[in-house]
Amino acid sequence: MKIKDKSTFFIYLLIPLAVGSLSVLFSGNTAMYSVINKPPLSPPSFVFPVVWTVLYILMGLSSYIVSISDNPSKGASLKVYAVQLFFNFCWSIIFFGFSQYLFAFIWLLALIALIVLMIYKFYKISPLSAYLQIPYLLWCLFAAYLNFMIYKLN
Repeated sequence: MKIKDKSTFFIYLLIPLAVGSLSVLFSGNTAMYSVINKPPLSPPSFVFPVVWTVLYILMGLSSYIVSISDNPSKGASLKVYAVQLFFNFCWSIIFFGFSQYLFAFIWLLALIALIVLMIYKFYKISPLSAYLQIPYLLWCLFAAYLNFMIYKLN
């Protein structure tokens, strides 16, 4: 992959990082994770920002690859990317900010469906861009387990 325009590349990297940061800022109550009942396999709190930073960078890189392609369906694919990013943004607010664990779980299932659709669309344009989204999908599936079990335990 050759970076055509470094400014555009960094913008694509910064968009998901900014969305994630704003989501945490607006959700406000992330400290509640330390006091709620958690299921087995729950990672310690410090793991989440590290994992999400890596995932957001992969998202940005993946979306950049799609954006520089000559494929006529890149616009529609990037719209799906934007919608799933919005769902990602809202999940933290629903889960942490409002403590609506069941609604957050349902929202997360919709996000997972959007991620699958995004991966499918990205794959048609660039298999690499799709592969870069696989860790995100796997993490969200794990998050769905955590979210559902937190709903059940609290």
